[in-house]
Amino acid sequence: MDSTTASSANFKNYALVTLAYWGFTVTDGALRMLVLLYFYNIGYTPIQIASLFLFYEVFGVVTNFFGGWIGSQFGLKVTLYTGIGLQVISLVILSFLDPTWTQWIAVPYVMVAQAFSGIAKDLTKMSSKSAIRLVVPQDAQSSLFKWVAVLTGSKNALKGAGFFLGGALLTSVGFVHSLWIMAGGLSLIMFSGLLLPKGMGKIKQKVKFSQLFSKSREINILSAARFFLFGSRDVWFVVGLPVFLRGQLGWSFAQVGGFLACWVIGYGIIQFSAPVLLKRFGSGQPPGSKTIQFWTFTLVAVPAAIAIALQLNVPPNLAIVGGLCIFGVVFAFNSAVHSYLVLAFTDDDKVALNVGFYYMANSGGRLAGTVLSGLVYQFYGLVGCLWVSAFFVLGAALVTLKLPDPQPSNAIAWKAGEGD
Repeated sequence: MDSTTASSANFKNYALVTLAYWGFTVTDGALRMLVLLYFYNIGYTPIQIASLFLFYEVFGVVTNFFGGWIGSQFGLKVTLYTGIGLQVISLVILSFLDPTWTQWIAVPYVMVAQAFSGIAKDLTKMSSKSAIRLVVPQDAQSSLFKWVAVLTGSKNALKGAGFFLGGALLTSVGFVHSLWIMAGGLSLIMFSGLLLPKGMGKIKQKVKFSQLFSKSREINILSAARFFLFGSRDVWFVVGLPVFLRGQLGWSFAQVGGFLACWVIGYGIIQFSAPVLLKRFGSGQPPGSKTIQFWTFTLVAVPAAIAIALQLNVPPNLAIVGGLCIFGVVFAFNSAVHSYLVLAFTDDDKVALNVGFYYMANSGGRLAGTVLSGLVYQFYGLVGCLWVSAFFVLGAALVTLKLPDPQPSNAIAWKAGEGD
């Protein structure tokens, strides 16, 4: 296969993976907003709402641990479209929820449905981001950063659209019909999987159980930083912020969903633009350890500043909206550089294993953040959530001090056209 044909096949595979990821992401954002607003509206407390997402995050941790092994043994195509199929199952299960059920029946039922969604989310994310490593040579680091930023930035913009869609659907057609609409749309996307090669990301040798734990010092350090980074976001964003907007400021479903949608879309745009912005205002070289250290330490000040503003009785709308915009910009640069570095530190033949391990840490951080979001908000309000967030970011920043710069090789373990 000549280079032109290989490049065309790579782009086709990239487009198919991105399309699948986009479709999943819209439903994932919409589902989170539907569940959160619906159950808050029928009287659930912040801690009870957080418990609804507990299995979503727990099974995300488990999925990332084993998902890399599954992807390396059976191919990323299998894990990607299995994830999409499980999301459809989750939506259908939730559609049979009976609002007359008591909480001791309804909560476990929703948790089980959310478990399927959590597995789906992390199978899809691990597969999509691993696939990018396989269509970009390791010596093309600037291109890798650009392609990762396109995928992750567009994903977050569409997740924001999902937040808006969830609020709008809940208002217009109700909880059950919203779920059926999303399940139908996602089912159509599964047919695109017929066009992907079967062998994508599959390795020939068997992987021992002990190899599921990353042996790369760089991946371990980056994973620890990722745990604290995403815990810092979810500790106030998952439950505390939307409940505060709805309960304390009196915003409507559409206003809460619309605002969070705009924030995530803006966050995605910044993440998408990160390679261009860092090249223009930085050294022009691909990101290294100093890059992530700068942006993580900068982020520490943002939730602390919002908390102080609220404690000084700055109007909440101003403090929250302004502070969240700044948090989104700085967090987007952090996330974009993180997503690049995990691939830059990874060899092609270990991509699924290392990315799975890395996103296991990501899910662990989200799990900790989700639980703390409901718990801390229940007793200390949004200000308490923000201070916990600041300490989490500080933990991430301190961990990155041990991170070296990536040293890419020229190896390309998988080329377009291999496999069936």
